[in-house]
Amino acid sequence: MSEIHPLIIFIAAIFTNNILLANFLGMCSFIAISKTLKASVGLGTAVVFVMAITTPVSWIIYYELLVPLELEYLYFLIAIMVIAGIVQLVEIILERYSPALYYTLGIFLPLITVNCAILGACLFFVVRNYNFMQTVAYGIGSGIGWAIAIIGMAAIRRRLRFAHVPPALEGIGITMIITGIMALAFSGFAGVVSIQ
Repeated sequence: MSEIHPLIIFIAAIFTNNILLANFLGMCSFIAISKTLKASVGLGTAVVFVMAITTPVSWIIYYELLVPLELEYLYFLIAIMVIAGIVQLVEIILERYSPALYYTLGIFLPLITVNCAILGACLFFVVRNYNFMQTVAYGIGSGIGWAIAIIGMAAIRRRLRFAHVPPALEGIGITMIITGIMALAFSGFAGVVSIQ
């Protein structure tokens, strides 16, 4: 993977390989928080921040500590600890500087720790053998892609308040249909750039 430019990985992580819409990782908080635009923007920003920090930190720990010591089998546990520490930092910052957003996000802020999108990003760079700059680009791009998806869903759900939705599809039903349509729309970028 060393021949792929980090900018291509960054763009692909946002559009063609969106961690939420291509891999369907991080769906729990996506569905629950996307009811309001303000909470979606806040959670999206928090996820971008956490992914932007956890992926490079995890890369350093994996390649500079675990691989030389032949302790790669511990990476899964260490990745979860790194994510938990970064999320705790975000939680402290939000509680201090944006209490309204902190209370709006509620239980979902600590649940970023177990957001499988963040863990997936920390595992994908190992599977794809990314170098450090590729990992940074992938982490930031994945976070931005996840944030775009949740903010887009919140905007659509806001418009749905004024639309006639059949009673059988109200709530989670229409949300899943819209998520599928969003995934199809993002897959339209597949001819532009793709990473696997």
